[in-house]
Amino acid sequence: MVFWLIHKKKEKTILPAFDNLLLLESASSLARKIRTRKVTSEEVVRVFIGRIKTVNPIINCVVDNRFELALEEAKIVDQLIQSGEKDEKTLELETPFLGVPFTIKDCFSVTGLRYTAGLVKRKDLIGQFDSDVVALMKKAGAIILAVTNVSELCMWWESNNNVYGRSRNPYDTNRIVGGSSGGEAALLCSGGSPFGIGSDIGGSIRMPAFFNGIFGHKPTREIVSNYEQQPVAEKVLQTFLVTGPMSRYCCDLLPMFRILAADNIDKLKLDEKVSVSKLRYFYMESFGNIPLLSRVHPDLKDAQLKVVRHFQQAYNIPVSKVEMSKFYHAMEIWFVKMSTGGNPPFVAELAMRQGQVSVGLEFLKFCVGQSEYTLPGLFMGFLEKFCLPSTHPTSVKMLAMCDELRREIQELLGDDGILFVPPHPTAALYHNQPLTKPLNAAYTAIFNVLGFPVTQVPLGLGSWGVPLGVQVVGNLHNDHHTLAVAAELERAFGGWVSPSTVNC
Repeated sequence: MVFWLIHKKKEKTILPAFDNLLLLESASSLARKIRTRKVTSEEVVRVFIGRIKTVNPIINCVVDNRFELALEEAKIVDQLIQSGEKDEKTLELETPFLGVPFTIKDCFSVTGLRYTAGLVKRKDLIGQFDSDVVALMKKAGAIILAVTNVSELCMWWESNNNVYGRSRNPYDTNRIVGGSSGGEAALLCSGGSPFGIGSDIGGSIRMPAFFNGIFGHKPTREIVSNYEQQPVAEKVLQTFLVTGPMSRYCCDLLPMFRILAADNIDKLKLDEKVSVSKLRYFYMESFGNIPLLSRVHPDLKDAQLKVVRHFQQAYNIPVSKVEMSKFYHAMEIWFVKMSTGGNPPFVAELAMRQGQVSVGLEFLKFCVGQSEYTLPGLFMGFLEKFCLPSTHPTSVKMLAMCDELRREIQELLGDDGILFVPPHPTAALYHNQPLTKPLNAAYTAIFNVLGFPVTQVPLGLGSWGVPLGVQVVGNLHNDHHTLAVAAELERAFGGWVSPSTVNC
């Protein structure tokens, strides 16, 4: 109520209308049109640069760019296609996204672009080479346009930092974009980029995808490289952190995921044809009435029930409601797994591993406007002080519970099961409101430590005028199932909804 009172008189800034049909194309469609000479790569790149320049002053998502270099690379692509040196089939096989622009969050190294991860101490650092995922996308012919805003060191679910400021939701600029891939999700929703790359250690692909009404895929653990990403995940945390594709259109996720999976693609079954009518379906309404965790909003319950009814009615198959008591401890499990995973403490990461930040001192400085750190960053450092060693009985209990829950879900899903779970208790909150509801990330965070693939799917707009959605969870290495079900839900419910009018 307090946040509603604060924001109710603030006007929403409406995004300018879409004025070019290319902005509404999927990345896959753009790639096809470029290699068949129906449009040039230079034209496509110019259109998206123009859109970024139009929307970024409103949503504050792009933090550094390489527009001129991107245009030069687009011209080289057009010259290659015009030369006829390679036929269309060869271009499709060797460079499936030839000439298509993409973006990535500012925690991955991109040659020549700022590499801050939202930390003031890193504000002058420039990427000296490309991270693995950027290099893979370039090899597939895509052209990197820009890097996008994140939360401080990517450890909070609102994208706001003291280097670039706060990103704003395209549907309601008074509301959050999520984090830490929030700038990326909001830019994609706004039509500033056809597709992009995010990373996820507690929901950082899925929450922003949900809040901004786009698709995002958290792959099965240890499939996509996390190399040259800040902060560095070490030891066990490498299995929690995942990198994955984001787009307005589901059709882009699978071809992009094929590229990002690289040599690990053989661990998956992405070429297997999926019949959604042959899968088994389950759903959870909530994790229970957990203290300090918001109740699941009726809008989200209704959206999930529409999904359930769709499969019941369209395919005449049962969709079973399940309750798993261990999800009640989702956030406890995540905190214990993170704190015992082998990484330096977050207060050391805030200091770039040169000593440790004094949370108490920095909080006093924050109160008088003198700290270079954000309140969420200090809050995360403060919470660490209550983390227990791995040998403590509570930690032992939570670690064992995580393994037990993973086994329970594996047994439930088998090789043909899908579980629908709310992505969050509520739709996008107002700015700063996550500080009052820190445990709401439980609905996404638990699946990082469990390792399962999850695809976030938009389901239209709710009563607040911002997106609704659902998480589609599959068994380990069954990413092809979650992606196929996501495509079915896009067909049934329409997918992405434009946050602005379309005048083209």
